[in-house]
Amino acid sequence: MKTNTSVKKVVLITGASSGIGRSIGEYLSKQNFKVYGTSRNPAKITNPPFSMVALDVTKKETIIQAVKQIIAKEGAIDVLINNAGMGITGPIEETPDEEIAKAFDTNYFGPIKVIKAVLPQMRKQNSGLIINITSIAGYMGLPYRGIYSASKGALELTTEAFRMELKDFNIKMTNIAPGDFATNIAAGRYHAPALDDSPYKEPYQNTLKLMDEDVDAGKDPLLMAKAVHRVIKKKNPRGHYKVGEALQKFSVGLKRVLPDKLYEKMLLKHYKL
Repeated sequence: MKTNTSVKKVVLITGASSGIGRSIGEYLSKQNFKVYGTSRNPAKITNPPFSMVALDVTKKETIIQAVKQIIAKEGAIDVLINNAGMGITGPIEETPDEEIAKAFDTNYFGPIKVIKAVLPQMRKQNSGLIINITSIAGYMGLPYRGIYSASKGALELTTEAFRMELKDFNIKMTNIAPGDFATNIAAGRYHAPALDDSPYKEPYQNTLKLMDEDVDAGKDPLLMAKAVHRVIKKKNPRGHYKVGEALQKFSVGLKRVLPDKLYEKMLLKHYKL
């Protein structure tokens, strides 16, 4: 990172038009960071609290253009926060292949593309921090959220490999996995339709209702923003952080120690399946 503390660190946040991304951007702006948020259509955002640039994580050319634009203006990118993502629910058997591909393109391949775009600049600086916003769901295969869990889990594991590959360049990388937060993510999710003749119809509908209730009762995204700020201030961040309800974080620890069948029973009971 820059040693001159009077110079504002430059932060790039993908998916910053709403929800967790916007909260992180607003908070970091107040902590004397120069924040650039991204959106596919920044012109549609009224009175953004920080600078916005156009970027679609599924389109490489927009990523390259946005990164070039920021470097040309600021001369650096100190922190990348890979926040853009999409929710997806449904029985795996009945989820269209193209929707599965779209979820991975946004939640996994997209962040990798953005990382690749900023690494040359960070290597030139001999400094940088990359924070991948994943999910506590990425630590376990959740019923009717299997594709989402897999896409976020893949990013968690890739970060572990990346950390070792980047160690010689003074570039740090970490994951921050949120639990349920009160955002509009449920509205933007892809929901596989509950088909009338589907053998999954009833359990899927019941599980979907529970998921939406968890989001509605979720924590304030400001807590996530503060957690990101704490990680940015660390000299050597760990590979994994979890933010959310104590029970959600505890469930990750339980998975490490409980026998598979017992952990599966616990999930089945939670989702009333």
